[in-house]
Amino acid sequence: MLPIHRPRRNRKSEVIRDLVQETRLTTHDFIFPLFLIEGQNQTLEVKSMPGIHRFTADRIIDEVGQCVELGVKAFAPFPSINDALKDCLARESANPEGLYLKTVAEIKRQFPDIVLMTDVAMDPYSSDGHDGIVDAESGEILNDATLEVLGQMALAQARAGADIIGPSDMMDGRVAWIRRVLDENAFQHVSIMSYTAKYASAFYGPFRDALDSAPKKGDKKSYQMNPANKREALRELALDEAEGADMVMVKPALSYLDVIHAVKERTHLPVTAYNVSGEYAMVKAAAQNGWLDGERTMLEVLTSIKRAGADAILTYFAKEAAAVLRRG
Repeated sequence: MLPIHRPRRNRKSEVIRDLVQETRLTTHDFIFPLFLIEGQNQTLEVKSMPGIHRFTADRIIDEVGQCVELGVKAFAPFPSINDALKDCLARESANPEGLYLKTVAEIKRQFPDIVLMTDVAMDPYSSDGHDGIVDAESGEILNDATLEVLGQMALAQARAGADIIGPSDMMDGRVAWIRRVLDENAFQHVSIMSYTAKYASAFYGPFRDALDSAPKKGDKKSYQMNPANKREALRELALDEAEGADMVMVKPALSYLDVIHAVKERTHLPVTAYNVSGEYAMVKAAAQNGWLDGERTMLEVLTSIKRAGADAILTYFAKEAAAVLRRG
């Protein structure tokens, strides 16, 4: 009788399992998205995202401080802008006295050693709710005209203290455009993390609730990617590399683990993944109903994203996961 192969020998005790563990989560893996709102001294929970809040500028400073204590040191703030400040050209996005840029500057002043990743897209500031300029007659999203707006937005964010610019708009050519604008204005040190494969996903709903940033008409399918496509993501990857991206991203994460893996296999750039609001909300809702162990499921989800190839994960679980990891 031939000997039985016994892989279970590597699972027989906790110490051995730890010795041979292939994928490990640490707080260094996380970028924590934060929601910023107008006002003072307010912290408002997002109903569709239990445990996640929208913060006024003074309170967001407190939240960053708590996260830093837990070991989370990278953040991605997103603003909710008053409708009165929105227009079709997203002019408020480059206002140095506006909510977003003033808050970015203040966070960086108080926490100079953290990393701030800022969002470049028109939708938070647009009266149309789209990531690009909308042609008034046809409804088409005007790619090349939008690049000028994105470049000015990125430059304003760099001046405010952003470490990483995150173009999430999915306009063609925006990485090269933004890189040129930054370099010409002596911001060669500011990185670009491109949303390389951002899919037109149903998992964004709670995020749009939190920021009231849904399109007023139509949808985003003419610029965000078809969820059925994987090879297209690799074409986007090649273009972003050629245009000067420093890091690349797949969004969403959990339903696109195959895309994360495929991107990781084809690039030497760091790969990030965005564990988006709907993915977070699913786990939280199931846990609240007693259908899943929320803590174990959270760690399993994050581990799966890293195992697929993500070097960093934007996740609303960042603060909670950091607390669990610290506890051991």
